[in-house]
Amino acid sequence: MKESGLRVIVIGASSLLGKELLTVLNERGFPISSLKSVEDPGGEPELPLIDFSKGGPEALDNLAEIPSNFDFAFVAAPNQRLGNWLEHLNNSPQNSANPRVVIDLSSRAPEEEGSDLRIPFLDPPPSSDQDRSARQEPRRIVSPHAATIMVSALMVRLAAHFPIRSAVGHLYSPASEIGSRAIDELQRQTVNLLSFQKVPQEIFGGQLAFNLLPRLGTPAEQAAPIESRVRSQLQAYLQNRAPWPAVRLLQVPVFYSMALSLYVETEDRVAPADLVAALDGRPLRIRRGSQKPPSQVEAAGSNEILVDAIEPDSTCPEGIWLWAVADNLRLAALNAAQIAESLIERRQALSLLR
Repeated sequence: MKESGLRVIVIGASSLLGKELLTVLNERGFPISSLKSVEDPGGEPELPLIDFSKGGPEALDNLAEIPSNFDFAFVAAPNQRLGNWLEHLNNSPQNSANPRVVIDLSSRAPEEEGSDLRIPFLDPPPSSDQDRSARQEPRRIVSPHAATIMVSALMVRLAAHFPIRSAVGHLYSPASEIGSRAIDELQRQTVNLLSFQKVPQEIFGGQLAFNLLPRLGTPAEQAAPIESRVRSQLQAYLQNRAPWPAVRLLQVPVFYSMALSLYVETEDRVAPADLVAALDGRPLRIRRGSQKPPSQVEAAGSNEILVDAIEPDSTCPEGIWLWAVADNLRLAALNAAQIAESLIERRQALSLLR
Protein backbone atom coordinates (compact mmCIF):
# COMPACT_ATOMS: atom_id res chain seq x y z
CA MET A 1 0.00 0.00 0.00
CA LYS A 2 1.08 3.56 -0.59
CA GLU A 3 2.27 5.82 2.21
CA SER A 4 -0.16 8.58 1.20
CA GLY A 5 -3.64 8.20 -0.09
CA LEU A 6 -7.17 7.43 0.98
CA ARG A 7 -8.66 5.72 4.03
CA VAL A 8 -10.64 2.77 2.69
CA ILE A 9 -13.06 0.38 4.39
CA VAL A 10 -14.23 -2.89 2.79
CA ILE A 11 -17.29 -4.49 4.38
CA GLY A 12 -17.28 -8.17 3.46
CA ALA A 13 -13.70 -8.29 2.23
CA SER A 14 -13.50 -12.08 2.61
CA SER A 15 -16.45 -12.74 0.27
CA LEU A 16 -15.82 -13.68 -3.34
CA LEU A 17 -16.84 -10.20 -4.46
CA GLY A 18 -14.81 -8.55 -1.69
CA LYS A 19 -11.72 -10.51 -2.68
CA GLU A 20 -12.18 -9.50 -6.32
CA LEU A 21 -12.67 -5.87 -5.32
CA LEU A 22 -9.41 -5.85 -3.39
CA THR A 23 -7.65 -7.40 -6.38
CA VAL A 24 -9.05 -4.75 -8.75
CA LEU A 25 -8.14 -1.86 -6.41
CA ASN A 26 -4.61 -3.23 -6.12
CA GLU A 27 -4.21 -3.76 -9.88
CA ARG A 28 -5.43 -0.24 -10.67
CA GLY A 29 -3.11 1.38 -8.15
CA PHE A 30 -5.96 2.85 -6.14
CA PRO A 31 -4.36 5.38 -3.73
CA ILE A 32 -4.82 3.73 -0.33
CA SER A 33 -3.11 4.93 2.84
CA SER A 34 -5.07 2.70 5.24
CA LEU A 35 -7.26 -0.33 4.55
CA LYS A 36 -9.65 -1.85 7.08
CA SER A 37 -12.13 -4.70 6.71
CA VAL A 38 -15.31 -5.67 8.56
CA GLU A 39 -17.10 -9.02 8.38
CA ASP A 40 -20.68 -9.85 9.34
CA PRO A 41 -20.54 -11.69 12.70
CA GLY A 42 -23.71 -13.56 11.74
CA GLY A 43 -22.39 -14.61 8.35
CA GLU A 44 -20.22 -17.53 7.33
CA PRO A 45 -16.50 -17.12 6.65
CA GLU A 46 -15.66 -17.14 2.96
CA LEU A 47 -12.04 -16.80 1.86
CA PRO A 48 -8.74 -15.67 3.35
CA LEU A 49 -8.14 -11.97 2.72
CA ILE A 50 -5.91 -11.02 -0.16
CA ASP A 51 -2.42 -9.82 0.75
CA PHE A 52 -1.39 -6.38 -0.51
CA SER A 53 2.30 -5.60 -0.92
CA LYS A 54 2.77 -5.10 2.83
CA GLY A 55 0.09 -7.24 4.42
CA GLY A 56 -3.66 -7.50 4.21
CA PRO A 57 -6.37 -5.20 5.56
CA GLU A 58 -6.63 -4.46 9.26
CA ALA A 59 -9.65 -6.40 10.56
CA LEU A 60 -12.30 -4.61 12.61
CA ASP A 61 -14.72 -6.57 14.80
CA ASN A 62 -17.88 -4.70 13.82
CA LEU A 63 -19.24 -1.69 11.95
CA ALA A 64 -19.21 0.44 15.11
CA GLU A 65 -15.39 0.35 15.04
CA ILE A 66 -15.20 2.03 11.63
CA PRO A 67 -13.55 5.43 12.14
CA SER A 68 -15.67 8.42 11.19
CA ASN A 69 -12.93 9.97 9.03
CA PHE A 70 -12.80 7.32 6.28
CA ASP A 71 -12.87 8.36 2.62
CA PHE A 72 -14.51 5.38 0.90
CA ALA A 73 -16.39 2.38 2.30
CA PHE A 74 -17.14 -0.44 -0.14
CA VAL A 75 -19.97 -2.83 0.82
CA ALA A 76 -19.06 -6.12 -0.87
CA ALA A 77 -21.34 -8.44 1.13
CA PRO A 78 -24.52 -8.13 3.22
CA ASN A 79 -24.14 -7.25 6.89
CA GLN A 80 -26.92 -7.58 9.44
CA ARG A 81 -26.14 -4.21 11.00
CA LEU A 82 -25.55 -2.31 7.78
CA GLY A 83 -28.90 -0.49 7.81
CA ASN A 84 -28.35 0.92 11.30
CA TRP A 85 -24.80 1.93 10.43
CA LEU A 86 -25.92 3.74 7.28
CA GLU A 87 -28.61 5.57 9.24
CA HIS A 88 -26.06 6.64 11.84
CA LEU A 89 -23.71 7.73 9.06
CA ASN A 90 -26.46 9.75 7.41
CA ASN A 91 -27.14 11.64 10.65
CA SER A 92 -23.48 12.34 11.44
CA PRO A 93 -21.74 15.54 10.28
CA GLN A 94 -20.00 15.43 6.90
CA ASN A 95 -16.73 17.08 5.91
CA SER A 96 -17.68 19.16 2.87
CA ALA A 97 -14.07 19.37 1.66
CA ASN A 98 -13.52 15.59 1.78
CA PRO A 99 -16.89 13.84 2.17
CA ARG A 100 -17.28 10.20 3.13
CA VAL A 101 -18.83 8.01 0.44
CA VAL A 102 -20.29 4.50 0.77
CA ILE A 103 -20.21 2.49 -2.46
CA ASP A 104 -22.66 -0.36 -2.03
CA LEU A 105 -22.13 -3.42 -4.22
CA SER A 106 -24.59 -5.57 -2.28
CA SER A 107 -27.61 -3.24 -2.61
CA ARG A 108 -29.44 -5.05 0.18
CA ALA A 109 -29.40 -2.16 2.65
CA PRO A 110 -32.54 -0.02 2.97
CA GLU A 111 -32.66 2.81 0.45
CA GLU A 112 -31.63 6.15 1.89
CA GLU A 113 -32.32 9.65 0.70
CA GLY A 114 -29.61 10.89 -1.61
CA SER A 115 -28.37 7.46 -2.68
CA ASP A 116 -27.52 7.09 -6.34
CA LEU A 117 -26.99 4.26 -8.85
CA ARG A 118 -24.06 4.64 -11.22
CA ILE A 119 -22.37 2.90 -14.14
CA PRO A 120 -19.55 5.32 -15.07
CA PHE A 121 -19.02 4.19 -18.67
CA LEU A 122 -22.77 4.56 -19.35
CA ASP A 123 -23.73 7.52 -17.15
CA PRO A 124 -24.80 10.59 -19.13
CA PRO A 125 -22.70 13.74 -18.69
CA PRO A 126 -23.97 15.92 -15.83
CA SER A 127 -26.30 18.78 -16.68
CA SER A 128 -25.35 22.34 -15.80
CA ASP A 129 -27.45 22.17 -12.62
CA GLN A 130 -25.85 18.87 -11.62
CA ASP A 131 -22.41 20.27 -12.35
CA ARG A 132 -23.01 23.29 -10.11
CA SER A 133 -24.07 21.01 -7.25
CA ALA A 134 -21.17 18.60 -7.71
CA ARG A 135 -19.87 19.36 -4.25
CA GLN A 136 -23.00 17.81 -2.76
CA GLU A 137 -22.03 14.20 -3.38
CA PRO A 138 -24.43 11.45 -2.29
CA ARG A 139 -23.36 9.68 0.88
CA ARG A 140 -24.26 6.29 -0.58
CA ILE A 141 -23.80 5.22 -4.19
CA VAL A 142 -25.16 1.91 -5.45
CA SER A 143 -22.81 0.03 -7.74
CA PRO A 144 -25.27 -2.30 -9.48
CA HIS A 145 -25.21 -6.02 -10.01
CA ALA A 146 -23.12 -7.30 -12.93
CA ALA A 147 -26.29 -8.45 -14.71
CA THR A 148 -27.70 -4.92 -14.46
CA ILE A 149 -24.52 -3.55 -16.02
CA MET A 150 -24.63 -6.07 -18.88
CA VAL A 151 -28.29 -5.48 -19.75
CA SER A 152 -27.99 -1.70 -19.35
CA ALA A 153 -24.93 -1.52 -21.61
CA LEU A 154 -26.81 -3.22 -24.45
CA MET A 155 -30.14 -1.44 -23.95
CA VAL A 156 -28.74 2.08 -23.50
CA ARG A 157 -26.48 1.89 -26.54
CA LEU A 158 -29.23 0.45 -28.73
CA ALA A 159 -31.87 2.92 -27.53
CA ALA A 160 -29.52 5.84 -28.22
CA HIS A 161 -29.74 5.02 -31.95
CA PHE A 162 -32.98 3.09 -32.53
CA PRO A 163 -36.47 3.19 -30.96
CA ILE A 164 -37.05 -0.07 -29.07
CA ARG A 165 -40.45 -1.74 -28.90
CA SER A 166 -39.74 -4.45 -26.29
CA ALA A 167 -37.05 -6.70 -24.85
CA VAL A 168 -36.81 -9.96 -22.91
CA GLY A 169 -33.68 -11.31 -21.24
CA HIS A 170 -32.59 -14.60 -19.66
CA LEU A 171 -29.71 -14.43 -17.19
CA TYR A 172 -27.61 -17.55 -16.66
CA SER A 173 -26.21 -17.22 -13.16
CA PRO A 174 -23.05 -19.00 -11.94
CA ALA A 175 -22.46 -20.55 -8.53
CA SER A 176 -20.11 -17.70 -7.59
CA GLU A 177 -23.15 -15.41 -7.27
CA ILE A 178 -24.17 -17.36 -4.16
CA GLY A 179 -20.71 -17.68 -2.63
CA SER A 180 -17.80 -20.02 -2.04
CA ARG A 181 -20.03 -22.65 -0.39
CA ALA A 182 -22.05 -22.86 -3.61
CA ILE A 183 -18.87 -23.35 -5.65
CA ASP A 184 -17.80 -26.10 -3.26
CA GLU A 185 -21.20 -27.84 -3.49
CA LEU A 186 -21.24 -27.70 -7.30
CA GLN A 187 -17.79 -29.28 -7.34
CA ARG A 188 -18.85 -32.02 -4.90
CA GLN A 189 -22.05 -32.66 -6.86
CA THR A 190 -20.04 -33.18 -10.04
CA VAL A 191 -17.54 -35.52 -8.40
CA ASN A 192 -20.21 -37.51 -6.58
CA LEU A 193 -22.34 -37.97 -9.69
CA LEU A 194 -19.38 -39.33 -11.63
CA SER A 195 -18.58 -41.73 -8.78
CA PHE A 196 -22.24 -42.75 -8.22
CA GLN A 197 -22.43 -41.26 -4.73
CA LYS A 198 -25.13 -39.22 -3.00
CA VAL A 199 -25.37 -35.65 -4.30
CA PRO A 200 -25.20 -32.87 -1.65
CA GLN A 201 -28.04 -30.35 -1.97
CA GLU A 202 -27.74 -28.02 1.03
CA ILE A 203 -27.14 -24.88 -1.06
CA PHE A 204 -29.02 -25.50 -4.30
CA GLY A 205 -31.82 -27.68 -2.91
CA GLY A 206 -31.45 -29.98 -5.91
CA GLN A 207 -28.98 -31.29 -8.45
CA LEU A 208 -27.34 -28.46 -10.37
CA ALA A 209 -24.38 -30.39 -11.80
CA PHE A 210 -25.15 -31.42 -15.42
CA ASN A 211 -28.48 -29.67 -14.95
CA LEU A 212 -30.23 -26.29 -15.01
CA LEU A 213 -32.56 -24.89 -12.35
CA PRO A 214 -35.22 -22.19 -12.86
CA ARG A 215 -35.03 -21.50 -9.12
CA LEU A 216 -33.26 -22.89 -6.08
CA GLY A 217 -35.02 -25.56 -4.07
CA THR A 218 -33.92 -23.97 -0.80
CA PRO A 219 -34.50 -20.42 0.47
CA ALA A 220 -30.87 -19.51 -0.06
CA GLU A 221 -30.59 -16.01 1.37
CA GLN A 222 -27.94 -14.82 -1.07
CA ALA A 223 -29.48 -16.21 -4.25
CA ALA A 224 -33.22 -15.51 -4.00
CA PRO A 225 -33.09 -11.67 -4.23
CA ILE A 226 -30.84 -11.47 -7.31
CA GLU A 227 -33.65 -11.55 -9.90
CA SER A 228 -35.79 -8.92 -8.16
CA ARG A 229 -32.70 -6.87 -7.40
CA VAL A 230 -31.73 -6.73 -11.08
CA ARG A 231 -35.28 -5.84 -12.10
CA SER A 232 -35.50 -2.91 -9.68
CA GLN A 233 -32.04 -1.65 -10.64
CA LEU A 234 -32.88 -1.79 -14.34
CA GLN A 235 -36.07 0.20 -13.76
CA ALA A 236 -34.14 2.81 -11.78
CA TYR A 237 -31.23 3.12 -14.22
CA LEU A 238 -32.98 2.83 -17.58
CA GLN A 239 -35.79 5.26 -16.88
CA ASN A 240 -36.03 7.92 -19.62
CA ARG A 241 -33.13 6.25 -21.46
CA ALA A 242 -34.39 2.85 -22.62
CA PRO A 243 -37.32 0.50 -21.97
CA TRP A 244 -36.44 -2.02 -19.29
CA PRO A 245 -36.70 -5.63 -20.43
CA ALA A 246 -38.50 -8.47 -18.69
CA VAL A 247 -35.78 -10.64 -17.14
CA ARG A 248 -35.63 -14.18 -15.78
CA LEU A 249 -32.69 -15.69 -13.90
CA LEU A 250 -31.68 -19.32 -14.32
CA GLN A 251 -29.09 -21.15 -12.21
CA VAL A 252 -26.53 -22.97 -14.38
CA PRO A 253 -23.75 -25.44 -13.50
CA VAL A 254 -20.97 -22.91 -14.06
CA PHE A 255 -18.53 -21.71 -11.41
CA TYR A 256 -17.80 -18.19 -12.66
CA SER A 257 -19.15 -15.64 -15.18
CA MET A 258 -22.66 -14.50 -16.08
CA ALA A 259 -24.31 -15.11 -19.46
CA LEU A 260 -27.18 -13.15 -20.98
CA SER A 261 -29.54 -14.03 -23.82
CA LEU A 262 -31.38 -10.84 -24.80
CA TYR A 263 -34.14 -10.57 -27.41
CA VAL A 264 -34.87 -7.03 -28.60
CA GLU A 265 -37.52 -5.77 -31.01
CA THR A 266 -36.91 -2.37 -32.56
CA GLU A 267 -39.66 -0.25 -34.09
CA ASP A 268 -38.12 -0.58 -37.55
CA ARG A 269 -35.84 -3.13 -39.11
CA VAL A 270 -32.15 -2.31 -38.54
CA ALA A 271 -29.21 -3.62 -40.57
CA PRO A 272 -26.82 -5.80 -38.51
CA ALA A 273 -23.89 -3.54 -39.43
CA ASP A 274 -25.71 -0.56 -37.90
CA LEU A 275 -26.39 -2.58 -34.73
CA VAL A 276 -22.72 -3.46 -34.42
CA ALA A 277 -21.72 0.19 -34.89
CA ALA A 278 -24.14 1.22 -32.12
CA LEU A 279 -22.98 -1.41 -29.63
CA ASP A 280 -19.25 -1.80 -30.19
CA GLY A 281 -16.91 0.06 -27.86
CA ARG A 282 -15.38 -0.58 -24.47
CA PRO A 283 -16.20 -2.54 -22.45
CA LEU A 284 -18.39 -4.26 -25.07
CA ARG A 285 -16.52 -6.35 -27.62
CA ILE A 286 -18.60 -7.65 -30.57
CA ARG A 287 -17.62 -10.90 -32.30
CA ARG A 288 -17.91 -11.54 -36.02
CA GLY A 289 -19.81 -14.50 -37.35
CA SER A 290 -16.53 -16.07 -38.50
CA GLN A 291 -15.17 -16.03 -34.93
CA LYS A 292 -15.99 -18.55 -32.23
CA PRO A 293 -18.84 -17.55 -29.89
CA PRO A 294 -17.84 -16.20 -26.46
CA SER A 295 -18.48 -18.47 -23.47
CA GLN A 296 -18.71 -18.03 -19.73
CA VAL A 297 -15.42 -19.90 -19.35
CA GLU A 298 -13.69 -17.48 -21.72
CA ALA A 299 -15.07 -14.43 -19.90
CA ALA A 300 -13.58 -15.39 -16.53
CA GLY A 301 -10.91 -12.84 -15.57
CA SER A 302 -11.78 -10.42 -18.38
CA ASN A 303 -12.70 -6.74 -17.95
CA GLU A 304 -14.86 -6.86 -21.09
CA ILE A 305 -18.44 -7.80 -21.91
CA LEU A 306 -18.09 -10.23 -24.79
CA VAL A 307 -20.98 -10.15 -27.28
CA ASP A 308 -21.52 -12.77 -29.97
CA ALA A 309 -22.35 -11.94 -33.59
CA ILE A 310 -25.82 -10.36 -33.73
CA GLU A 311 -28.51 -12.75 -34.95
CA PRO A 312 -31.64 -11.34 -36.64
CA ASP A 313 -34.80 -13.23 -35.70
CA SER A 314 -35.98 -15.44 -38.56
CA THR A 315 -39.70 -14.81 -37.90
CA CYS A 316 -39.70 -11.11 -36.96
CA PRO A 317 -37.85 -8.61 -39.20
CA GLU A 318 -37.48 -6.14 -36.31
CA GLY A 319 -36.24 -8.76 -33.82
CA ILE A 320 -32.60 -9.42 -32.90
CA TRP A 321 -30.90 -11.89 -30.57
CA LEU A 322 -27.91 -10.92 -28.46
CA TRP A 323 -25.67 -13.28 -26.50
CA ALA A 324 -23.26 -11.70 -24.00
CA VAL A 325 -20.96 -13.04 -21.29
CA ALA A 326 -18.94 -11.33 -18.58
CA ASP A 327 -17.04 -12.16 -15.41
CA ASN A 328 -19.73 -11.27 -12.86
CA LEU A 329 -17.35 -10.64 -9.95
CA ARG A 330 -14.82 -8.74 -12.03
CA LEU A 331 -17.43 -6.54 -13.73
CA ALA A 332 -19.10 -5.58 -10.45
CA ALA A 333 -15.79 -4.87 -8.70
CA LEU A 334 -14.45 -2.86 -11.64
CA ASN A 335 -17.58 -0.71 -11.75
CA ALA A 336 -17.25 0.09 -8.04
CA ALA A 337 -13.60 1.04 -8.47
CA GLN A 338 -14.45 3.27 -11.43
CA ILE A 339 -17.15 5.03 -9.38
CA ALA A 340 -14.58 5.88 -6.71
CA GLU A 341 -12.04 6.98 -9.33
CA SER A 342 -14.59 9.26 -11.02
CA LEU A 343 -15.34 10.92 -7.68
CA ILE A 344 -11.62 11.45 -7.03
CA GLU A 345 -11.21 13.04 -10.48
CA ARG A 346 -14.22 15.31 -9.87
CA ARG A 347 -12.84 16.44 -6.51
CA GLN A 348 -9.45 17.20 -8.03
CA ALA A 349 -11.09 19.23 -10.80
CA LEU A 350 -13.14 21.20 -8.28
CA SER A 351 -10.08 21.88 -6.13
CA LEU A 352 -8.38 23.53 -9.11
CA LEU A 353 -11.34 25.89 -9.47
CA ARG A 354 -11.16 27.12 -5.87
